[in-house]
Amino acid sequence: MADAVTVEGIPALVVPGIGDSGPGHWQTCWERQHLHWRRVRQRDWAHPVCDEWVAALHAAVVQASVPPLLIAHSMGCLTVVHWASRSALPVRAALLVAVPDPEAAMFPATAKGFRPVPSARLPWPSLLVASTDDPFGSAAFARRCAAAWGSEYVEIGAVGHINAESGVGAWPAGLALLQRLLRAT
Repeated sequence: MADAVTVEGIPALVVPGIGDSGPGHWQTCWERQHLHWRRVRQRDWAHPVCDEWVAALHAAVVQASVPPLLIAHSMGCLTVVHWASRSALPVRAALLVAVPDPEAAMFPATAKGFRPVPSARLPWPSLLVASTDDPFGSAAFARRCAAAWGSEYVEIGAVGHINAESGVGAWPAGLALLQRLLRAT
């Protein structure tokens, strides 16, 4: 197929959310399949501080030999957009999955500094994936974010927070969405 895109050999940074995407999370499964991908490490996975998380992402992008692909989940999505509002460093593209709403009742009280959510257009291709029943952010919130950030928006139905508890496993449909995003780069 002429337009087939593979993720093999593409440098990527995995940007988890609160709790660091455990062993059954699709991000962890993907990282095990792509040994050249690197996880952005945070000092404290339970008490996210936006400035600290942004600094860790910045350091990881600086260390990348070429503009990396960003693969973000939940609080990782907010980290990516806050970083993008502060940095001119290039990235190839960003997959943003299950962006949480800092104004939602379920937003973790331990998370600090993520309000307000930046509304500037992202300077690189992005695809935002949302669920219709995500307890951490409504589909309407995700649609508004996608419109503001210039992201392609994909709604995948009632899949909760699109994490291990959602039962998506290694999430092959997500990898197909990632390949779709890469075709735009």
